[in-house]
Amino acid sequence: MRRLISFLALGLGLGATSGAQAATCEAMRHDGNRYTVCTVDAQSEDLRLFLNDASGEPYGQFSNINAMLAERGEKLGFAMNAGMYHADRAPVGHYVEDGQEVMRVVPNAGPGNFGLLPNGIFCIRPGRADVIETLRFQDQAPDCSYATQSGPMLVIDGALHPRFLVDSDSRYIRNGVGTSADGTKVVFAISENPVTFHEFGRLFRDALQLPDALFLDGNISRLHDPAHGRSDRGRWMGPIVGVVIPDR
Repeated sequence: MRRLISFLALGLGLGATSGAQAATCEAMRHDGNRYTVCTVDAQSEDLRLFLNDASGEPYGQFSNINAMLAERGEKLGFAMNAGMYHADRAPVGHYVEDGQEVMRVVPNAGPGNFGLLPNGIFCIRPGRADVIETLRFQDQAPDCSYATQSGPMLVIDGALHPRFLVDSDSRYIRNGVGTSADGTKVVFAISENPVTFHEFGRLFRDALQLPDALFLDGNISRLHDPAHGRSDRGRWMGPIVGVVIPDR
């Protein structure tokens, strides 16, 4: 089946060349849907997860993380919400920040999108980042500097999640992350119009050609892309993923 893929800028997919640069975000169309796609070079960029400030309160907004980073002469070059959370904004599943485990791995099925197995974990390590299916993650036990669990998986070893329906009428704004097989390329995407899981998974599998991808959230989906003057506001977030750059 012929698929329309329209890149609106030539820079898509070109990772940054130094730790001082942020993710490259570009507009993209696939199968009639609009997306913003942000590419991170895990080998050279400072990719982190953020949850709580020094007092234990959730950051909740991109601006609060920037206020903290400004004290260190840094800022967010890119950021996105990074996984599901409870009413108190505590992570629903596995969460690790700066090597410290906040929440254990949750391997069992359950209600909602998170429990639609297989789900997965986004794991950041020095020089690489990977989306790993949860049971495989438990077997491998990687030493993640940062990790966040969400679900469902969008793409698993090059195949769409087995429970996605081509003719689904469940459409939402959605955001997610996919990684290359060698862990050096990380691609975040947010839809600019409501999409189904099947459409969103095909974006990562067919257009971005990534073997593994993970759904991060739906109604809460937000993006911080200061290079294009965008910083979404709205409901307070739980885990947030971002690239940190010097503030200069």
